[in-house]
Amino acid sequence: MGNSMKELPESSRPYEKCMRYGPDALDDAELLAVILRTGTRDENAVELARRVLKAGGGSLSGLSRLSETELRSIPGIGRVKAVMLQCTAAVSVRIARSCHAVFPDMSSPEKIAECYMEEMRHEEREQIRILYLNHRNRLISEKVISSGSTGQAMVPVREILSEAFRKDASGFVILHNHPGGDPEPSEEDLAATVRLMEAALVAGIQLLDHIIIGDLRYLSFREQGYFN
Repeated sequence: MGNSMKELPESSRPYEKCMRYGPDALDDAELLAVILRTGTRDENAVELARRVLKAGGGSLSGLSRLSETELRSIPGIGRVKAVMLQCTAAVSVRIARSCHAVFPDMSSPEKIAECYMEEMRHEEREQIRILYLNHRNRLISEKVISSGSTGQAMVPVREILSEAFRKDASGFVILHNHPGGDPEPSEEDLAATVRLMEAALVAGIQLLDHIIIGDLRYLSFREQGYFN
């Protein structure tokens, strides 16, 4: 393949394809090519984008884990392109974070997963968060209580419930990610959930759900019937 985008059929050029069909019609490499704009002397922007994706593990999510030095080690990626890629990754995470204000309604697992998916699926270690909600299922506050698996880091039941009382929360949701991408709960996840649910019941505070974030997938304990 030549090094000029003009050598590609018009239907395969990312800019033209996006203008005609919209960004959803572009694959990951084509989206990245639009951001990179140019390739190298020996390859076009799409080919360069494919190498960048490969360096990130084969997906766009891997970009957020690459440092500037690692990006610049990719032939064809200099300082300017490295900064552009880092900023692109940062924008996606900040968009995800902004939904906390735009979508404060946490009444369904789907809404919660939508809010936290992009941010948490990139974490390299398991991170446990507690979302404290009021009686209308609106987010009062959130707290990161540990980094590590639920088996490695014991869920601090007393701390979680004390914070719920301080925030005058009606209920809370436990939320954590599986870096491997599979949201299926482990035995440790199940045991920790049961322990926390029983303690919350005694305290008069409702554990509303436990949601595990995978790679573009989530699992809700409530939807799966664990809370029934």
